[in-house]
Order: sequence, then C-alpha cells, then structure tokens
Amino acid sequence: MAPVKRHAYKAQFKLQAISTVVVNGNRVAVKEFNINESMVRKWRKQKNELRQVKKTKQSFRGNKSRWPQLEDQLEQWIIEQRTAGRSVSTVIIRLKATTIAQDMKIEHFQGGPSWCFRFMKRRHLSIRARTTVANV
Repeated sequence: MAPVKRHAYKAQFKLQAISTVVVNGNRVAVKEFNINESMVRKWRKQKNELRQVKKTKQSFRGNKSRWPQLEDQLEQWIIEQRTAGRSVSTVIIRLKATTIAQDMKIEHFQGGPSWCFRFMKRRHLSIRARTTVANV
C-alpha cells in the first residue's frame, strides 16, 4: 500500500468546506472536496479561528508563548534599544526578560538560552554582528 500524501489546505478552502458541511452534511463535503471526514470535524471546531486569520494561512503551526504579555513588552524594549543604536545580545535579552517577569510577578520563569532562542524565532528577531557603514 502506497503511503498517503499529506496536503496543506488554506483557510479559505477550509471555510468553503465548512459552509458546504453546514448546508449538505459531512459526507457530501468529504466527497466534493476529496478530504477525510476527521479533517472536516477538526475544521468545524476551528471555525472561529479560521475566520479571523488571513485566507492564505495554511495551518496553526508553531509554538505558542506561555507569557505573551512578557514577550510583547520584551520585544518592544528590544526594538527601542535597536532604534537607539544600542546592541542587544541574548544574555541582555534574558536578563531583561527575568526583570520583566519579576515586575509582572510571573512565577517559574527561568528565561534560559533555549527559551530565548524560541522567543527570537517566534518574534522573527535575530542577533547580528555589528557592522560599520562602508566609505564609498
């Protein structure tokens, strides 16, 4: 038996399938869109989230933050530091994160190197080497 090919469907496609399900039922939508019934059931549970995202989004991938307010505040601080021309390292980010966590009275926040790496990946931040402007 050949392995099943997995597909990624856009939010717009999922919403079309859901609207067909509402009118005609699960089985009709399964045949019409050539998808599994379990996928339809899962999409129906996600209906509200699917309506709020961009129609070209394919899935809800990626890790969600445990402390979104902390990360919002930290990201804003990093942007302020960079616009002021100050360099920001991962060590500085971790120290600032722990002070923000203490101010917010968040317990069990350690702010280790792996958390910092995941935070930067979630927020599309990078630590880059300091470069100088070339004289042309």
